[in-house]
Amino acid sequence: MGMDITVLVVDWAHLMEIAPDDRLEVLQESAYADDESDEADAGWVWPAEADRAWLGRYEFGGTLGSYKPHFWLVQAWEDVRGAAGTTLRTALDDFLTALLWSGPEVESDAEHVDSGVFPSEDGLWRPGPLIARGPRTVAGLHRCWQKAAPALPQLREPYAHHAACPGRWIADFEEFTELLSGWAEVVGEAQQRRWGLVGLPL
Repeated sequence: MGMDITVLVVDWAHLMEIAPDDRLEVLQESAYADDESDEADAGWVWPAEADRAWLGRYEFGGTLGSYKPHFWLVQAWEDVRGAAGTTLRTALDDFLTALLWSGPEVESDAEHVDSGVFPSEDGLWRPGPLIARGPRTVAGLHRCWQKAAPALPQLREPYAHHAACPGRWIADFEEFTELLSGWAEVVGEAQQRRWGLVGLPL
């Protein structure tokens, strides 16, 4: 899985004002600037340019922009989900399924893109993950996280038995919760602003 992902929160009203055929290209061009102020190891990057104030980029710590840790996050959840209570299992299933991409297929891409964002599903295939979730979907994801977060500590012991894998991208429970919490940070920021979120294969 030699691919990358760039995750943005996006002013959805601004995005919808862009011609549908141009949205993906504008997002890709706007995700990064050429100046050094746009560099970050982890956390939020808010562009200084006024014409890019409609988005913010989130850097997941320790991932170097690679999609591999996110793939292993899903794998770790599959390994431990049987030990989760019903509320946690349902909430994290819904949260992760809506966000994380499993392979380069049109059907897989379409499952992670809300309708109406791009002109048709025919042009969605990308050589990597494509995510586009509007404010309404983000609000639902935020509710999922609010249900899941208080119950996460119950997974610490079963994680050690069923999912810990030293040497893997997500080696232990701490790395699992750290990356998962990064996605929660993105969803929470988008929810607070009433924006959407986008993941690009950049």
